[in-house]
Amino acid sequence: MKEKIINHFIELTKVPHCSQDSTELFKFFYSFAKERGYEVSTDDAKNILIRRGKPILALQAHYDMVCMGEAPNIETYIEDGWMYAKNSSLGADNGMGIAMMMQLMDEGYELEFLLTSDEEVGLIGAGAIDLDLNAKYMLNLDFEDEGVVSIGCAGGADLIANRNLEKADAYDYFYLLSVTGLQGGHSGLDIHKNIPNAIKVISDFLKDKDVHISSFHGGERRNSIPTNANILLSSKEPLESNQLVEVKPFDTTVNVYDSRDFLNLLNEFKDGVYVHNEEFNIPDTSINLAIVSFEQGVVKIECSTRGMSEEGLESINSRNIDLFKKYGFKSSIEYKYPAWKPQINEFTSLVNTAMIKEFKESRYEAIHAGLECGLLLEKYPNIKFASIGPTIVSPHSIHERVKLDSIDKTFRVIKDVIDLI
Repeated sequence: MKEKIINHFIELTKVPHCSQDSTELFKFFYSFAKERGYEVSTDDAKNILIRRGKPILALQAHYDMVCMGEAPNIETYIEDGWMYAKNSSLGADNGMGIAMMMQLMDEGYELEFLLTSDEEVGLIGAGAIDLDLNAKYMLNLDFEDEGVVSIGCAGGADLIANRNLEKADAYDYFYLLSVTGLQGGHSGLDIHKNIPNAIKVISDFLKDKDVHISSFHGGERRNSIPTNANILLSSKEPLESNQLVEVKPFDTTVNVYDSRDFLNLLNEFKDGVYVHNEEFNIPDTSINLAIVSFEQGVVKIECSTRGMSEEGLESINSRNIDLFKKYGFKSSIEYKYPAWKPQINEFTSLVNTAMIKEFKESRYEAIHAGLECGLLLEKYPNIKFASIGPTIVSPHSIHERVKLDSIDKTFRVIKDVIDLI
């Protein structure tokens, strides 16, 4: 069965589906389900509900992916029991869950399949869903550890700050500073791993140096730990490269801006975990300094904040809003989604029973990342949720990989859940 699921997944990789650019995959799924005799409904947010019969179980996954490196041009390969992509993110998050759903449709199961849009850029599809579900239970397939039943997740927000800077007189030395090819990772699941943030690396390099900046570009996605950053600047003193920061002389005069407050803010900014959650041994609150863009004197800073409770999320947002204000930046919350409060109920217990059958052991977890279950629970308060998935490492990065033997086991768990309901 694993080979059939992998073949479905490889088929998915050949259809571009980066976040906010997944129309081709939307059309693909619509046709795929229709060809197999399923009812298909969609809404204005391009969510897709696929149904046969009157099931009480829905399976749910998102069909967009974080495109890093050369994605959406994805070339997969297998090595030592893992699947990777060459120089790009793989899209196993959440494509492997989708591939399992495709296999169940091939087998004609009477289920509801909910495919949501643009999860990776703020759970947009789940937040705008307008579809009528019959299900009593929903199994989300966006978890990334085999043998685990997820019963809760962090809420999150996108915190944005802006400021205009004044022109300044240039110094004698002009340089282009670059940080490239850092490890990267998921801004929630990997935020506690002390992975270098390219924006912080380059700002730390400039600490206590007298410079004026012309342009600054750092980071790739709000939900990814930045892997690259570059600054064009003038410096009062000569600068030299170090292990992480490459310094190249720049021989053209450009406009520069008074950057003292901007750099002081970046240096004072605490990126990473703020509070640890002892109950689930995961971060409780965190922030990812995700993207910095600075052109022609206009600075924009984009961060993703997370909290396992509404109070925690409010606390970390307020603390950093105050920091931005200290340095003259105007800030706002661009998008916010709720936490999924951990809960054990008859459905999570049933999923746990299925997990034990296939993996011989199981445990409940909450995760410091955004699952759509929190938003969907607000939309469908009578549905009970749980989340599972195969082991995926380093999602949202070019190092993403999925463990092949966990695919078949997780698929069997899904079938066991279907049989137990």
